[in-house]
Amino acid sequence: MRMIRKWLLPVLAGLVTAAIASQAALMATPYVLMARAMEKMGARAPANSFGFAAPSTADNQPIVRPSPDLSYSTCAFDLSKGPVLVDVEPVPGHYWSVSVFDARTDVVAVRSDRETGGKPVKLALKRFSQSVPREYEPVQLDYNKGLVLIRILVPAKEDYPQIDAIRRKARCRVAETK
Repeated sequence: MRMIRKWLLPVLAGLVTAAIASQAALMATPYVLMARAMEKMGARAPANSFGFAAPSTADNQPIVRPSPDLSYSTCAFDLSKGPVLVDVEPVPGHYWSVSVFDARTDVVAVRSDRETGGKPVKLALKRFSQSVPREYEPVQLDYNKGLVLIRILVPAKEDYPQIDAIRRKARCRVAETK
């Protein structure tokens, strides 16, 4: 009995420490993963502008487990200088989507050819206190940083030049303040 009392406090302290460390790791992992993704995607283009990846091959994989029949464009954004405006042109006759991920890896907005009816997507990524132009759909974020990802289906290689020309019209930029 005396031996149990002697080890009880160190064992309980160890269990509490392990539980706290486990929770801290679970809470930090999404931020660490997204920071790494933003760093990798940010190397393609400056913050608040789109980078346009070449088609995926075994040697060129712009994202984890890319689909070889999708074209990818990414914007690592930073709202610390103001709202970020995202303009995406529709790609007629092809599946396409634009997704916004926050610094925790949460998806905060998704728009695709199915919802837009052939119209461009105009999103204003913003923090609570920031105002945005009326012609843009506001997307409220809890964090200053994140990623915008555009995916476009490229069913045949011969379609790529036309799709590439359309996707390069996409814009990601800090809103001008008045």
